[in-house]
This record gives sequence, C-alpha cells and structure tokens, in this order.
Amino acid sequence: MSASTFAGQYAAGLARYGLILALVVVFSIFSAAAPTFLTLGNLQSILVNNFTLLAIVSIAMTLAVSAGGIDLSVGTAVDFASFAFVSLVLTGEPITVALLGGLTAGAVVGAFNAILISAIGVSPFLATLGTLFIGRSIQQLLTNGGNPVYLPPAGVPEAFRFLGHGFIAGVPVPLLIAALIIAGISVLLSRTRFGRVVLSIGIQPSVVRYSGVGLRPHVAATFILAGIIAAVAGIILTATVTVYIPSSGNAFLLNAIGATFIGTTFSPLGRPNVGGTVLGVLLLSIVANGLLLSGLNFYWQQVGTGTLIFAVLAFSFINRKAADA
Repeated sequence: MSASTFAGQYAAGLARYGLILALVVVFSIFSAAAPTFLTLGNLQSILVNNFTLLAIVSIAMTLAVSAGGIDLSVGTAVDFASFAFVSLVLTGEPITVALLGGLTAGAVVGAFNAILISAIGVSPFLATLGTLFIGRSIQQLLTNGGNPVYLPPAGVPEAFRFLGHGFIAGVPVPLLIAALIIAGISVLLSRTRFGRVVLSIGIQPSVVRYSGVGLRPHVAATFILAGIIAAVAGIILTATVTVYIPSSGNAFLLNAIGATFIGTTFSPLGRPNVGGTVLGVLLLSIVANGLLLSGLNFYWQQVGTGTLIFAVLAFSFINRKAADA
C-alpha cells in the first residue's frame, strides 16, 4: 500500500469516526473538570433530561433532511401536541384520547407542510418556516397572548404521571419511548422500501422521479411522520412538567438541526443517518450538562455548543477532502 493510499484511508477513517473521538474527548474533559459529572445521578440526568426529548425531535429532523429537505416546524409540532394533550386532559378525557389528540395535532402540522411542499411545490425551508410563524401566532391566540396552561396537581391522572416519570424494568419511560423511536426509524430507513426511496430522494430526486416511483407521496408521508414523532416529544414534555408553555418546542429546533448535521459526519457518504444523529444528540447533551456543571453563564454555554458543532463539522470536512485528494 502506497503512502498516499494509506493517508487517504486514514483521513477517511478520521472523517467518519471523528464524532466518536469528539465524544470521548468531551466526556474526558468534563470528567476531569467537574467532580460531579461522573456520578450515577448526573449520568442518568444527561440521558433523561438532556438526551431524551432532543433525540426524539432530532429523529424527526433527520427524516426531513433524509428526504432532501428540512423541517423548521418540529417545535411547532411539539407545541401543538402539548396544547392538545393538556386541553384534553383538562376536559377529563381518558389518557388514551389525550394521547391520540396530541399525536393528531402533530400529524396536522406535518400534513400542512406536506400540502405546501408536495401539492403546491413550496421549498421545504420556506414551507416549514411559514408553518413555524403561523404556529407561533396560533399559540398566542389560543392562550391569550402566550399564557401557560397548567394542570392542577389534583387533576393529573396517574397514567399521565407514569408517562413522564414512570419506570419499566428500571428504565425511565421517556427514555424507553425514545429508544423505541430511534430503533423504529432506523429500521424504517435502512430495511424498508419506503426508507430506501426516501434516502434516494435526498440524494437524486430526479432519478426517483423518472423511475416511476411516487416522489411527492413519499415526501408528504415523510413530513407527516416527522410531525407525529415531534408530537411524541411534546406529549412527554407535558407529562414531565405538567404544563403547556407556548412556543417552548422551538427551544429544540437549533440543537435538532445541529445534531442531525453533526450526525452526517458518521456516514461515509456524508448523509443523514439515525446512528449519527443519536451520537450528535449525545454529544450536545454531554456538552450542555458539562458546561452547566462548570458554572458558565448560559450565553457562554451557547457559544461553547456552537463552537463544538463548527469544530466537528470542520474536522470532518477537512479529513474528507484529504481522503478524496
């Protein structure tokens, strides 16, 4: 093997596994810098409080990006699901009805995007950006200017509490739900015809179009599914904090985008993938927790997260260029 070939393979390996290297480095730094970082309680907190909801929303984002688009309205789906869920619980509906109502609300957001993108031909960026603004305004109107909707402690069903704080075989229910979604979408994209078509649309939409496969129905289904997945995060969030706060779902948007695109560095082709997204979410969760334990100002935490995202993407890009040289 020539030196140039070896160097290219080495650079390709660094490009793909640089994300794992970044995880190891960041984990080691915070383990040394923050005495409480490695405690069992804190590691559980990272998974339950930092990782779970962001992972679910990021999987929804990964679906949209896999189809060659982006979904800036995942936070709107989170919020609409949360509002529908709280409203139905407050009216005394069974928890199953409230769950279906929340999932339906997320599906409606996804269907609205699907109509704009697949039926009318609006670009995913502009369509979902419009949905984001419309959704924010609707929430303000429904809550008299953005007032939170609280669930009284005495009126919270036990099944509702279990959804946010329960355990199954020692595993927190929210984390278990996130794991099921991660596994399900991973199988969907890698093992089913639908998933293969979605991935093909993201790479070569013209080839899919001329092959006779229904491109628009697949894109529409992808955005509807993304809305439903984001709705799951909204339901879990509400079950955890027992309150609906307008536009709170948008707090996940930028990190979901960051995790998804960080995850592309884990793919040999630089494509969105569930495994990479999960690693990206874990990286951002560790950084958020570690910076908080370090006592840094909130705004400096945002600077640190942004710098990390840039560093991982730049590292991968440089090594991919070296591998292709």
